[in-house]
Amino acid sequence: MESFGSRLHRAVAERGPLCVGIDPHPALLARWGLTDDPRGLARFSRIVVDALGDRIAVVKPQSAFFERFGARGVEILESTIRQLRDAGSLVLLDVKRGDIGSTVAAYAAAYLDPASPLYVDAVTATPYLGVGSLAPMFELAAAHGGGVFVLALTSNPEGAAVQHARRADGRTVAQAVIDEISQLNRGAEPLGSIGAVVGATIGDTGHDLSAVGGPLLAPGLGVQGATAADLRTVFGSALPWVLPSYSREVLNAGPETGALRAAADRVLAECRAALTPPD
Repeated sequence: MESFGSRLHRAVAERGPLCVGIDPHPALLARWGLTDDPRGLARFSRIVVDALGDRIAVVKPQSAFFERFGARGVEILESTIRQLRDAGSLVLLDVKRGDIGSTVAAYAAAYLDPASPLYVDAVTATPYLGVGSLAPMFELAAAHGGGVFVLALTSNPEGAAVQHARRADGRTVAQAVIDEISQLNRGAEPLGSIGAVVGATIGDTGHDLSAVGGPLLAPGLGVQGATAADLRTVFGSALPWVLPSYSREVLNAGPETGALRAAADRVLAECRAALTPPD
């Protein structure tokens, strides 16, 4: 089974370093002239798949915006995942799951087992019950060529109180998360399959992000305030492993397919420029 890290490395080489989020919140559905119900959600998702599925390396549905419609919303999410994967995009499901024991194993089975109707290429996960508590996710991901993106340094201002707290050994909680991820990725080529989530709005982190050895998902770009140029400040020498993530900056251009593609092309060009090492 080819690893997620290898598949991601190839997808980025072929399609460019860009992840686009699918975040169908009520205001965005209204902006597109769609109803805030399962019918509007299905139409929204179909347009995004048609516009971006065959050209974007990674697409990131936010599960909560589908779950809010109950069983019908989850059915639409399952269909959207299948359509995106059929179109050639890697699907990163933004669920931020985290628990212990049999519960985290069940989460792993829900998203990382090919037998599941919600099977995706990778998921986001929260490490605040301990990175080791996510072992069932890491193990099932490895067995089926999947990936896990672990929260490390997030864009929300409340996150710093936990993530920058100092442990007894002097490391921040975030650095300890990064260090544990690096051990999981040790020896992986060309890229590890366990990534870290590092917000693009947080400025110079003071953390060794190059140690991760896997992809660095960078949300917070566009409407949330960060620009592609900010990636240099945040990631420094770790730029080669960055996967920039945009949502509303692209989706606000809809619902016309051509406009969505043009918005994605624009931010991709900005990301390419920011991630290209200076001469």
